[in-house]
Amino acid sequence: MPVRKSPNIMPVEISPSIMHWSYHPTESCQWGYHPTSYIGAIIQHHNAVVAIVFQDCASGAITQHNASGHSPNNIMRLGQSTNINIPVGNGKWEMKSQKPLVTPVALHISCTPVRLTAVKVETHSCRHALKHANKEKNQNPKCIPYDYNRVVLDPIPDMPDSDYINASYVDSLLKPNAYIVTQGPTEATVNEFWRMIWQERASCIVMLTKTFDFIKVMCMQYWPSAKVKSENYGDLNISVKGEEELANFHIRTIRIVYKIGTEEEQERTLLQFHYTEWPCHTCPFSNAILEFRRRMRSVVGSYRTAQEGPIVVHCNDGGGRSGVYLAIDANLELSEEEDAFDVFGYLKMLRQSRKGMIETLDQYKFVYDTLEEFVVCGVSWFPVKELSQRLKQKSMKDPVTKLNEYQREYQQICKQTPRFTIGDCAGGHRGDNREKNRDVLIVPPDNFRPYLTSFQGNTFTDYINAVFVDGYTKPREYIVTEWPLKHTLGDIWSVVYDYECSAVVVLCVPPHNSQQYPSFWPEGRHSKKYGPVFTIDHISHNHYTNIKTWVFRINKKSLDNRRERPVITLPGLEHRRIVSLTELMAGVKAPPRTVQLFQLTCWPMGHRVPTSTNSLVELMNMVERWRQRTDYGPVVVISQDGRGRCGVYCAANACIEQVIQHGEVDIFQAVKTVRRHRPQLIENMTEYKYCYDLVLHYVLHYLNKDLKEKK
Repeated sequence: MPVRKSPNIMPVEISPSIMHWSYHPTESCQWGYHPTSYIGAIIQHHNAVVAIVFQDCASGAITQHNASGHSPNNIMRLGQSTNINIPVGNGKWEMKSQKPLVTPVALHISCTPVRLTAVKVETHSCRHALKHANKEKNQNPKCIPYDYNRVVLDPIPDMPDSDYINASYVDSLLKPNAYIVTQGPTEATVNEFWRMIWQERASCIVMLTKTFDFIKVMCMQYWPSAKVKSENYGDLNISVKGEEELANFHIRTIRIVYKIGTEEEQERTLLQFHYTEWPCHTCPFSNAILEFRRRMRSVVGSYRTAQEGPIVVHCNDGGGRSGVYLAIDANLELSEEEDAFDVFGYLKMLRQSRKGMIETLDQYKFVYDTLEEFVVCGVSWFPVKELSQRLKQKSMKDPVTKLNEYQREYQQICKQTPRFTIGDCAGGHRGDNREKNRDVLIVPPDNFRPYLTSFQGNTFTDYINAVFVDGYTKPREYIVTEWPLKHTLGDIWSVVYDYECSAVVVLCVPPHNSQQYPSFWPEGRHSKKYGPVFTIDHISHNHYTNIKTWVFRINKKSLDNRRERPVITLPGLEHRRIVSLTELMAGVKAPPRTVQLFQLTCWPMGHRVPTSTNSLVELMNMVERWRQRTDYGPVVVISQDGRGRCGVYCAANACIEQVIQHGEVDIFQAVKTVRRHRPQLIENMTEYKYCYDLVLHYVLHYLNKDLKEKK
């Protein structure tokens, strides 16, 4: 078994919690070689001295001794000279302090040699990982375990190197071996992965990668799909008992049975927390990763909890993303105990625990940004039962700042809202797209806009002024856009058709026959064509107090554009014509799609809030009921300018989902999420406060009824 290092032991790497010392022998000591001068450090961990590490100045050899149980105050007190004996083998170190504990203190150490023995810390070799038989078990040769802290599996008889898995024990800042960092399982290593989970009695699994990212398989799906009851991996039978889907992550309850159907059968249950919105070589949103960590820690608990084993953390290769998550989790855990962070010190420890941890400067900066967000924003959620009381408190002004809590929260959101450059929004600023924007200052970033895929002719592009907005349970649940212009009427139906949207919500009522806001749906019973491709058929309609609804069928015609394109030939193949994919699809019948359009009629132009809060909440419920009957596609949300009103609808909906799912209210984070992709959403203090009013109205008048229906 390799030696597992003690918490926070970083030979030669000196952090603020380490007190330097030196030793110059005056007598012969039994070290196995002639005594010489030594330098070293006392390692402190959570207000206790856990080890002393020293280095031979001549040979460079590093030696470590455990010294657990000794408080720093037993070694040094301010202005005092204190002695302490630390047993090492059959001998002891006697240390005497001569200076107050203000800066690193020099200590005189005398050795009483009685058959002293030293445990040498292994150098950072990777002999096992680089064995020929084990190389194919590593996804990335840059992310492999060191020998001294690798996870050693119980060997299988007559199978050489069956004890190897690409996994490393890693300490937190408060607990040794708090984590196991490993690579995502492959077809060749999935059995070893589940053997490790069982052997180490893992408390949970934290997965930080998609199974498939762009064109590469990042990690095999090592749990059964929804259509399969269970799967066997060696002696272990794996099944999924339940799954909860949220916008940025899923939580699965996994049942593990050892040697099912035998007398030795044992069963365990653990949770897998799968973060699904962290593409490789990028950074996620700080508030989303903090929510993910909060959900995980609410189950696993802190370092003081008597959990069975370490937290198993993996991305695709057990490198950059895993290191980022560990740095955030370990520092937040430290802050909860000691009100301090040690990002740099922990990074050095991570690098000594495993190769490739935190790969880029952007990832390192993201750790600081996330910790800053935690400090600045604090805990913003609260139980729904406290809603009325909290709203009263939020209305009270601070006597010093003259601001109430609503205003302070909104100011903080505005400070943290991302700013996009013209380069980020290049698509909307292209010459052939600029005329498709009502306001050139409100243009969607290319990374977060829907791209139109329906071909409408050579003069059309893939651009529409719209952005994706995350909901509470689904990413990209909403598509926020502006009222279409005369020359973009076909584009609005293209986005509905291309993204299989289940509903369209219109939050304004422009003047009838307005040139500025042309009608884009047939209000009569006759079909109407919009653009060269889409024809909208009226199926049914219903009008309620302050709400109008229509059910439409969208018919799409495929264009044959062969006459519009020049013939392309290759030298020597003049008789052959190169045909585009679009031409191959010409004439193919596109299936019709059904969508329901909802219009709120009690929100007059120029008003910041609707005249009836109950009607808006009822509209939200009607949309949700319709989506439950269909395939739960995205919702297109439309206002006159694509900024006002839309944010209120998306944020309030997300908060209502959180109330239903978890009995929590968090308007602050919901609004931050809505503004990620379009900073102009929730554009004033009135809209922000109205989000609270909407949630309160829902809780008072709808919550109990909806919960009963859900049961």
